[in-house]
Amino acid sequence: QVQLVESGGGLVQPGGSLRLSCAASGSIFSINDMGWYRQAPGKQRELVATITSGGSTNYADSVKGRFTISRDNAKNTIYLQMNSLKPDDTAVYYCYADLVVRTYYSWETRDNRVDAWGQGTLVTISS
Repeated sequence: QVQLVESGGGLVQPGGSLRLSCAASGSIFSINDMGWYRQAPGKQRELVATITSGGSTNYADSVKGRFTISRDNAKNTIYLQMNSLKPDDTAVYYCYADLVVRTYYSWETRDNRVDAWGQGTLVTISS
């Protein structure tokens, strides 16, 4: 019912910048928290940044001061501005959303909470 599509990944030199986007679509009634996770080869998936519906943000210590998460509620989209990129930022970045979907039946309308994930976008930091 819901799809998250990431974009903006690519190859960047150390010290460079990238801006990731994640657009949510489907039968969305409302979106609560959204965020970004990343997973490097051989490592566990880790939280990068989150943003609430009210705009409150949290960041992993490793990206504080370098990354900025933001959202455009009208477009159901979040962004991750990544500056001063380092080689250890190399990973697949995944978009996450805690949202409510609305399903219409002939006898009723139902709202259900859903945890949605994107398929990931690869970010590579290398010379």
